Amino acid sequence: MESLAPNLFVHDMHATIDFYEQLGFRMVMTVPEAGKGPLVWAMMSAGSVTFMFQTFESLGEELPPVRRENGGSLPFYIRVKGIRDLFEQVRTKVSVLNGLQKTFYGATEFSIADNNQYVLTFAEDEA
Repeated sequence: MESLAPNLFVHDMHATIDFYEQLGFRMVMTVPEAGKGPLVWAMMSAGSVTFMFQTFESLGEELPPVRRENGGSLPFYIRVKGIRDLFEQVRTKVSVLNGLQKTFYGATEFSIADNNQYVLTFAEDEA
């Protein structure tokens, strides 16, 4: 495993971005790109600390264990190498929420629920 970047669900993306900018975070990326419609996802960083923010609405019906309320809705996004091998190692031992899939942003991912119903999404940017 290589890194962990919390993906925090929020109701007001712009208020969240404004708040984190006050703390010294800078915008890294948004979906859609800035100025091309309402933001549904943003990544911000300060030094080596990275947070991702996503609207509850953009989540839709995916990942049912994620509570649709402020606070506590904290899926963890973990970058790994060898995602297919990892998936094969754990798929029969854990509660798989989404099997291996290629995302619109180019990552290969799968999601599981841990024993406390926290969602862990493992991802790799495959060539």
